[in-house]
Amino acid sequence: MADHIMVVDDEESMCKFMQIMLTKEGYAVEAEPSSRKALDKIKSGKYDLVIADLMMPEMSGLELLAQVKAVCPRTQFMVMTAFASVDTAIEALKNGAVDYITKPFKIDEIKIAIRKFLEKKQLQQENVSLKQHIIKEASFDSYLGRNPQVIKMKEMAAKVAQTDSTILIRGESGTGKDLIAHAIHNHSRRLGGPFVALNCAALPETLLESELFGHTRGAFTGAVKDKEGLFTAADGGTLFLDEIGETSAAIQVKLLRALEDRMITPIGATTPVAADVRLLAATNSDLEELVKSNRFRLDLYYRLNVITIFLPPLRDRLDDLPELVEQFLQKACSRFKLPAKKLSPAALKLLCRYRWPGNVRELQNILERATLLSKGSTLDAVDFPEKLCQAPDIAPVDDAPPSSPTLESIEKAYIYWVLNQTDWNKSKTAEILGIDNSTLYRKINKYNFARKSMV
Repeated sequence: MADHIMVVDDEESMCKFMQIMLTKEGYAVEAEPSSRKALDKIKSGKYDLVIADLMMPEMSGLELLAQVKAVCPRTQFMVMTAFASVDTAIEALKNGAVDYITKPFKIDEIKIAIRKFLEKKQLQQENVSLKQHIIKEASFDSYLGRNPQVIKMKEMAAKVAQTDSTILIRGESGTGKDLIAHAIHNHSRRLGGPFVALNCAALPETLLESELFGHTRGAFTGAVKDKEGLFTAADGGTLFLDEIGETSAAIQVKLLRALEDRMITPIGATTPVAADVRLLAATNSDLEELVKSNRFRLDLYYRLNVITIFLPPLRDRLDDLPELVEQFLQKACSRFKLPAKKLSPAALKLLCRYRWPGNVRELQNILERATLLSKGSTLDAVDFPEKLCQAPDIAPVDDAPPSSPTLESIEKAYIYWVLNQTDWNKSKTAEILGIDNSTLYRKINKYNFARKSMV
């Protein structure tokens, strides 16, 4: 679609010249010698750019600029003026004009000036659209699910996003901790700042320290120049540290100081530097057990555990499975440029029986695989890995007599029994139950277990 330009000049010859010249350049151009009539047309809001002479009898270019900015603030304004009126043109720039052209001008000059401006405007619009797309992709709405646990979690995350508090995001691997971290940043006052993420388990201690805090030239072998750390890179924004339970004692000490003093010291430096960073941390580890075994500092645990958000595992919100399946199938078909596919009732039942140790990430990967390998438009049970077919039925039996205990009451009693058998060793209990430590911790909170409680 061509850019719309309105030319306003009391000299009709200039209007005709500009209209012919700019139309040949591919713009949709209208010209109007009357500034008042031009203003009535501009009020429609369809013009990307107004080019107006400064010295006009009905309404000066400055007056027209003020009127346009009042009724169509997004319409941009460029002025034409004689060399003797350059001071007035500069005043127009101060009042919101994007550029000025002095008469007499060369044709190429005005063509280049208009082209540069409109290209810049298009790039700005594309940047705004891209930013809006990114924000939408990493919003709380993009975390799919209507399960009560998910709704409650998202409501809490949205509420605390507006604060500057440290947040600890807990959940099993594949539950979407990074997605929630992105959403918190995008709903915070730090949206204009950077979002920097790092998986602490992906690097050895020496590299992790340098990556987080930076180093000076000559600090160690191979440090040939100064390196900016992620705390500095995230200044004014958010730093998301995933798998924080995997950090060493030395790293934990420096993290604690960074949180308490808002200062970091690069490796090899003697002077600390300020770090205005909002920290989001995530873990699938049982931090309480790590503290008890002296593998995680208690003071850092308290500093991180200001606000905790728990992400439920997929097996605890199987009512969200149909919505997740629909979205993931849609994305997979779009990504691989395939016709739309759906799930058969037998396949959906198969997915609902599986325990999903890899959670939502595992579901997405399995659906992508099935989408690629299946031949028809409907995915059936045979299109999925054999491990799903061998999964035990975890759903309650439909025809169970009314007097039978519920699945939840059985789970509650069994977990409590195993806890007592292991003398409340949570890591061992989780191993016996076949669940992650974080899941066990959440269930202990859910059922209000205590050592002397009665189930």
